[in-house]
Amino acid sequence: MPGIVIRTYRAADSAAVVASVRRIAGRDYSPSQIEARAPDVIDVRSFGKRCESKSTWVAEIEDQIAGFSDLEPDGHVDMLYVHPDFQRRSVARALLQQIEEAARIQDLRRLYTEASITARPLFEAMGFRVIVPQTVTVRGEFMTNYRMEKRLDTPRAP
Repeated sequence: MPGIVIRTYRAADSAAVVASVRRIAGRDYSPSQIEARAPDVIDVRSFGKRCESKSTWVAEIEDQIAGFSDLEPDGHVDMLYVHPDFQRRSVARALLQQIEEAARIQDLRRLYTEASITARPLFEAMGFRVIVPQTVTVRGEFMTNYRMEKRLDTPRAP
């Protein structure tokens, strides 16, 4: 993707990454649901440790953090966020391509996620399929998301 640099997460990224989480999904979820998913006060240190505990990548455009995503050892994509200032610029697509490449190197056969209403179309465009819609409860708020997966049956290139 032109202009997008994908790199590994660094501890100094925590504050900028946390800022992206709060400002997304306003058209698909109520303010109380967003607050439950990403409270006004997020422990940046704990969040940073969470990012450091697994493979996490940051997308930059012109030296600004545009988004981030992660991959757990079993193929779970836990987080994928793009800062609102960088929406519709292929940032999420670039991050998912990085994740898929890393998964293939690790010989994973499947990626899976619980995609929000907002993220579902992107995951579908990247080859994921809905396994089941589900209602989850987060801090007392009910919200819809989608268990999705992508099979990686094609062996990686040597």
